[in-house]
Amino acid sequence: MEGIIILILALFVDLFLGEFPSPVHPVVWVGKVISLELKIAPHQGQRSQLAYGIGIVVLTIVLFALSTYFLLAYLRALNIIAYVLVAAFLLSSTFSVRELYKVALRVKGSLEEDNLSEARKEIRALVSRETNQLDEPLLVSATVESMAENSSDSFVSPLFYFLLLGVPGAMAYRVVNTFDAMIGYHGEYEYLGKFAARLDDVLNFIPARISGLLIVVAAYLRRGNGNGAWHTMLRDHSKTESPNAGWPMSAAAGALRVQLIKKGAYRLGDANNPLSPQLIVPTIYLVGTAILLWAGFSLFVTFTLFS
Repeated sequence: MEGIIILILALFVDLFLGEFPSPVHPVVWVGKVISLELKIAPHQGQRSQLAYGIGIVVLTIVLFALSTYFLLAYLRALNIIAYVLVAAFLLSSTFSVRELYKVALRVKGSLEEDNLSEARKEIRALVSRETNQLDEPLLVSATVESMAENSSDSFVSPLFYFLLLGVPGAMAYRVVNTFDAMIGYHGEYEYLGKFAARLDDVLNFIPARISGLLIVVAAYLRRGNGNGAWHTMLRDHSKTESPNAGWPMSAAAGALRVQLIKKGAYRLGDANNPLSPQLIVPTIYLVGTAILLWAGFSLFVTFTLFS
């Protein structure tokens, strides 16, 4: 039954206590390792950069996943309470819901105070796009998109791999996702990060579609536009460059009856409602309901497996 306790504790820690301090946060350690690896990365040659990128991804996954596995195996044999507490700490570090909502509310507060510069600064924690020229509707759109997409990347996916492979599986996923966030985009790290980006796409393939469906169900449960969420998701999910991000984002656009816009990239949904700061709270409730559904399902599966 310790698997159920680990999951409950991890959910409690994230939802009520939030992020751990940086010095003891495992994902911060992952980022530091990646930064060190990038310092000696080849600066020229597409093949050498691609090979190095593959090597550091595999090495870092092995480093953190195996370290997690052997640490927990040792603690389980030593003391079951220590094992459960450390496992819950490690698992909670692989997802982030409370911080996502806090950032979204800070963006909303800044926009309501007509402080666009502060809102642009806050939204950088959620998106990789350039924010300096975003106006209020585009800042709201970016916030809604990020909350929807992160329901998959920052919650559904880590728990999906926890259900499959335990805490080491969740940690391995977070390593890949951190690589993708740091170097998995076009530009300076295109070939170094190509393998990480493709692997992240593969790992998120199923969770992203689950996340889209969860948002559709959440829309029905909240007496929102469930039909619109379903039809918009089916129609617009392929409009994003990412093969995965469009599923939860387009479902959210349909549920909220808005058009989410990233200039020069995509338009998801139909502009039936304005992109105003007041849209952020309904988005939090929508995505929060989807997250609660997945948390409940994960607890049920864990209980069934360990029973």
